[in-house]
Amino acid sequence: MYANKRQAANETPLTSDNTHLSEPITTALDGGAINCTQATSGYVRAAIADNTRRAYRADLNHFLEWGGAIPATDVMVADYLAVHAGALAVSTLCRRIASIAKAHRARGLQSPTVSDLIKATMRGIKRTHGAPQRGSAPLLIEDLLRIMSVLGDGMKDTRDRALLLLGFAGGFRRSELVALDVEDIQSVRQGMIVTIKRSKTDQAGVGRQIGVPFARGRFCPVKSVEAWLQVAGISDGPVFRSVDRYGRVGTQRLSSEAVANVIKARVEQVGFDPTLYSGHSLRAGLATSAAMAGVSSLDIRKQTGHASDAMLARYVRSGELFVNNASGALL
Repeated sequence: MYANKRQAANETPLTSDNTHLSEPITTALDGGAINCTQATSGYVRAAIADNTRRAYRADLNHFLEWGGAIPATDVMVADYLAVHAGALAVSTLCRRIASIAKAHRARGLQSPTVSDLIKATMRGIKRTHGAPQRGSAPLLIEDLLRIMSVLGDGMKDTRDRALLLLGFAGGFRRSELVALDVEDIQSVRQGMIVTIKRSKTDQAGVGRQIGVPFARGRFCPVKSVEAWLQVAGISDGPVFRSVDRYGRVGTQRLSSEAVANVIKARVEQVGFDPTLYSGHSLRAGLATSAAMAGVSSLDIRKQTGHASDAMLARYVRSGELFVNNASGALL
């Protein structure tokens, strides 16, 4: 149907029914289509984070398995979007468009995604299927403390206490938590300084330091981390590791998925719906709780590392819904 509309190219089209399904996708997105020497190829690959590379690959595989091809036409891409509108979130479709465009650019092809047809199709999809963005539920401070109150002294409980308190206090992403090594934590008079070597918004590895102060209450992130490291016998390497059912601590660092599973299991333990929470709930919980307590956006961003107030806005809006509420002053 689309064969006579494809752009001309000097290479074999990328489709789901040829033998190049996986490797050309990886090559196109990893820089293999760029002329470079063996010495520079590793740096070209390092320009894209592993998680981003996996997301691009999954997006393109979905498009190709549906029947798409690279090079594609705007009609082909528009049909793909129309078929999956409603079933996939608008944000997911936008990411698929970006992945298709990147695959074209990496192969030296003009992307069809900039056409008026694609833009009009997406406007129609947004008007028809668009819905307010629903993120993960924030784990608010009072809910976090409720979880702390039911945790025991076992090895897994000790780890989870440290994981949840530190994740909340630092406003960390789960990827940042699992990447922490003992060497990244420095004890100081006020608490601890945590160094994040690399993050989602710092792919160049410039690094960022976050201060985690001693808590006034009985649930202190600093003391909890120190207690975990001591009882687990961890003096170097990954801070957060697996614990088996016998309480034996592993040597490998936790995965990001494992952090999400810990959060879900612990909120369910105190009667919350685990499907509403994710690995992002600690970070969202700090931002929202701080906004509810009247902390300024600037001070929240200093802790979370959000690049701008715009990125932080939805947490602040949620936290301030009942601050100086107009109806609350009248009823």
